[in-house]
Amino acid sequence: MKLSFWQIVTIPILVGLVLSWILFSEPEAEIEATISAAQALSGGDTEGFTQALGPREFVFPDDHGAHPGFKTEWWYYTGNLFSEEGRQFGYQFTIFRNQLSLLDADFAHIKPEESVHINPEGNSAHDSEWSTNQLYLAHFAISDVSKKDHVFDERYSRGTAGLAGASVDPYRIWLEDWEITRVKDSKATDERFPVRIKAEMSDGTALDVVLNPQKPLVLQGEEGYDKKGGEDGNASYYISFTRMQTEGLLKKEGESLAVSGLSWMDHEWSTSALDSGQTGWDWFSIQLSNGYELMYYQIRNADPELTPQTTGSLVAPNGQKRDLDQGEVRLEVLEYWTSPHTGARYPVRWTLAIPSEELEMDVTTVFDDQEMTVSVQYYEGALRVSGKFRDEAIDGNGYIEMTGYEQD
Repeated sequence: MKLSFWQIVTIPILVGLVLSWILFSEPEAEIEATISAAQALSGGDTEGFTQALGPREFVFPDDHGAHPGFKTEWWYYTGNLFSEEGRQFGYQFTIFRNQLSLLDADFAHIKPEESVHINPEGNSAHDSEWSTNQLYLAHFAISDVSKKDHVFDERYSRGTAGLAGASVDPYRIWLEDWEITRVKDSKATDERFPVRIKAEMSDGTALDVVLNPQKPLVLQGEEGYDKKGGEDGNASYYISFTRMQTEGLLKKEGESLAVSGLSWMDHEWSTSALDSGQTGWDWFSIQLSNGYELMYYQIRNADPELTPQTTGSLVAPNGQKRDLDQGEVRLEVLEYWTSPHTGARYPVRWTLAIPSEELEMDVTTVFDDQEMTVSVQYYEGALRVSGKFRDEAIDGNGYIEMTGYEQD
């Protein structure tokens, strides 16, 4: 899932995640402080923006692109990759879009059940080249498991003058030279097609990989409509590819490695913030050795009880999704880690069980220090799992996103 990063991101997909003050500062301004995701979620004026109010029909490839009128959107990818020598690397690559205002008449009359195609430049015909109501943020991180080294970078830009944007034909989501593009494939469809992720950090760490979906697109929640709060409109449209075969090159510390593995994709768009009193979430994506995938998130209140919107899904090897109610999943924290960077105390090991599916797993981060101390403070880290599923031994990998954890 990623909860809206502006209100906070939801996202999924983030994992929702940008600060309101960044949006209103000059593009050249340096980021000098980090705030929590909960602070970023405090929202802003949503009047006039399109809200997610109920299930809708999805149209592809358009719905793989941007949705102007909705305030927040993100394209979120995570994965676990292995070199030919067996070295493991986790990665996160996310591009966020935020619409600051309803400046354009094109956006003013969008109905809740509609989505429209965004101009890749994000500006109207009467605007100057630099004028736009679209802002983009991107996060890129690599977790080097054998070295227990987590490196990350952040970029943000106006969605204009070719600096950043989202287009469907040709399919491209980008911020400067960080990009997601469609790969030509004769077997692909407009709903399901391979993509290429290409990005390089300021220190030279780089990723250039092709991701090919192995299962049909998953519509999370109620046919793609995913409630995040109890109030009307506190929801997102949420679609996922839960198993994407991934191959390519990873460059770190001057060394280029051929890598392969599995990735996960979330694409979410929404407008409204979380309900008042909701302080953060824990979001799991897990790919199991028996061909199943699990998505589970819990949204925490300040008390810190879980909200009724805590939910998840289990995707079978044939792609069939089963929704999971809050009461079906049992999650117990076994170990914590305190960040030396922020003082925040995060869970890093859990027991996760779904008795109705005869599933019980030990879930642990591949190493503790995978905190993102960028413009929004959150934890985004690779996982490994082991356990039993219907009396058969299983293992697997995944990712965890955690927000709202403060200094003790």
